[in-house]
Amino acid sequence: MLIVFDTLNVYYLPQYVPIIEQLKKRNHNVKLICYSNKNDQKAFSNTINDLNVDCLWVKDKHEAKQTYISLKPDWIFFGNECDFLDEVHQYSKTAQLGHGVGPKPSYYHKSKTPMTVRFIEGELRLNKIKEYYPNDTFIQVGFSKLDPMFNQTETGFDLSTLGLSPDKQTILYAPTFNPSSLECFPDNWPTDFTDYNILIKPHSLTQVREQYKKQREKLAEWSKYGNVYVAKEQDISLLPFMKNADILLSEASSTLFEFAALGKPVVVCNFFKLKWSYRGIFKYRFDKRFGKDNVLYSDIGYHVNDYRSLLSAIPQQLNQPDEFKENRLKYTSDHVGPTDGLASSRIVDYLELNA
Repeated sequence: MLIVFDTLNVYYLPQYVPIIEQLKKRNHNVKLICYSNKNDQKAFSNTINDLNVDCLWVKDKHEAKQTYISLKPDWIFFGNECDFLDEVHQYSKTAQLGHGVGPKPSYYHKSKTPMTVRFIEGELRLNKIKEYYPNDTFIQVGFSKLDPMFNQTETGFDLSTLGLSPDKQTILYAPTFNPSSLECFPDNWPTDFTDYNILIKPHSLTQVREQYKKQREKLAEWSKYGNVYVAKEQDISLLPFMKNADILLSEASSTLFEFAALGKPVVVCNFFKLKWSYRGIFKYRFDKRFGKDNVLYSDIGYHVNDYRSLLSAIPQQLNQPDEFKENRLKYTSDHVGPTDGLASSRIVDYLELNA
């Protein structure tokens, strides 16, 4: 079979890679379609070359559509919705794969354009999306991105190579881009946690979009500290960061679900900066996008309302990592699904059976 992965944003790759590796093991032909109007081709050339698959760069969605019509692959994977399904369905079957398991309503509504199949992670998500789209095909498989964590093939970082201490516990701070707690952290916050390594993995959009310039200025300040490693733009995958970390800090990122599935404690930052279009009289936009009934991580871990509270919360949670253990197990079942490291195998099994 020829299977193509529509890589509208390069940060979809961590979700795709375990599936790509399974397809290669079974001698299928795999190609990536990457978008030059969304991604820096030069910046990510090494990352893509390491996958050892063909990559075709297209200018935009129109050019992508023409490429699919020309290639006529057996299957096309999309990480988001697609507005030219009628054309590609004349030649190919399509699969939708969300690149995160966060609480945003967009997780569900990207299925408003029905693909041949959508692969779903957890049981609660499966039941809920069936309510929205009762006539479409959804298959629960788990969360392919985390397969390397569950099957122990992810090696993580060599902390010494990053200039960090292998003898210290490691904090992972993974803020999203909006709403983000990033700008609420002080410039010198690593000095409050000199007894720890600090890994900082911002959202990929923080690294590249002009409107997040202030966030990048913060990252540049923090990178000066000896106990800190700040992800570079090319550090697409969160997996090595999670592998080395003992605890996670975040606010509205799906990373909370992913890290909790590893059985490690998370601290939820209830403080964050909203862009102006989500504040004041525009707060309804924030509520609409993030959905009060979809902010599901209220009891996934310990919550703090300001930065100073982290000074006590982090050591407390590291000393009592099982405090929210049962909650994490429930969240994992509901949102991440099976943790046997075989989600990618189940996906490829389905593709082969339904070619």
